[in-house]
Amino acid sequence: MDFTIILQAGIASGTVLLFATIGELFSERAGVLNLGVEGMMLIGAMSAFSTTIATGNPWLGVLVAMFFAGLVSQIHAFIVITLQADQVVSGLSLTFLGAGISLVLGEGLSKAGTVSLLPNFSIPLLSLIPVIGKIFFTSQSVLVYIGYLLVPLSWYYINRTRPGLHLRAVGEYPSAADALGISVFRMRYFYVFVGGMLAGLAGATISLAVSPGWFSELTTGGQGWIAIGLVIFAQWDPVRAALGSYAFGALRRLILDIQGPLLLFGFNNPFYYNPYLGFFLQMLPYLFTVVVLVIGSREAMRKRIGAPAALGNPYIRGERGK
Repeated sequence: MDFTIILQAGIASGTVLLFATIGELFSERAGVLNLGVEGMMLIGAMSAFSTTIATGNPWLGVLVAMFFAGLVSQIHAFIVITLQADQVVSGLSLTFLGAGISLVLGEGLSKAGTVSLLPNFSIPLLSLIPVIGKIFFTSQSVLVYIGYLLVPLSWYYINRTRPGLHLRAVGEYPSAADALGISVFRMRYFYVFVGGMLAGLAGATISLAVSPGWFSELTTGGQGWIAIGLVIFAQWDPVRAALGSYAFGALRRLILDIQGPLLLFGFNNPFYYNPYLGFFLQMLPYLFTVVVLVIGSREAMRKRIGAPAALGNPYIRGERGK
């Protein structure tokens, strides 16, 4: 088993989780929990695929995917920010809505034929670095390299800029931010839109780079839920989100390779000869996600791991402690 190939493929598939996780991170940093990541990713995958088929331009497909996923996210923003409804219920509804829209509008896309894909290339010099060069900088999609840039830019934006300070203030102490003249409603709408666009980019990454050439209701494979768990696992930090995303990407690829007809530590592979063990392996990433979400839902644990204080709470101007 070549672990270098597994890690290289893990970086590619982990980029999907990276975009979705950082998008949700921005939304939650602003105090809005959005459980509709899976639905927005499906919208993005469908939009990118259908637009690329119609125009032959995958970059236009990416832009359309980001726009429509961001547009769908504003339904959730209106419900939870303006109408002040429950964020969990609204987010779950958004998942069902996004899945329904993508399936209706994307019917027959899997039979539409091949599409133009985003380019893969190696970075000169960096690709020659032993081991690391082959994993990170050899024959990767252009979106993978964009993901490399997104991580430090997101960290710097959140922790070292004035807009990032406003973002953290809205998620921690919205009443104090409002008193300083920061529009809490406007900021929350904006960052929910940013989260939606990045979820759409994650969907486009699947259909145009990682698993190109097809679209179905199984396109995202539950990765939107994993992204929500990774936000908690990363403690709302972009760098930790990147490490978790790439680790999960490598784990998903390793699970596929383990189920192949190979010798495992010198013995016949039981995961290949017993398909039920393979199903158990595929369950592990989602089991981890459930555990993380349960732990993150406890108030004491949320404070310990640094969750935004106003996460999940609607802001009502004039109410003390909101």
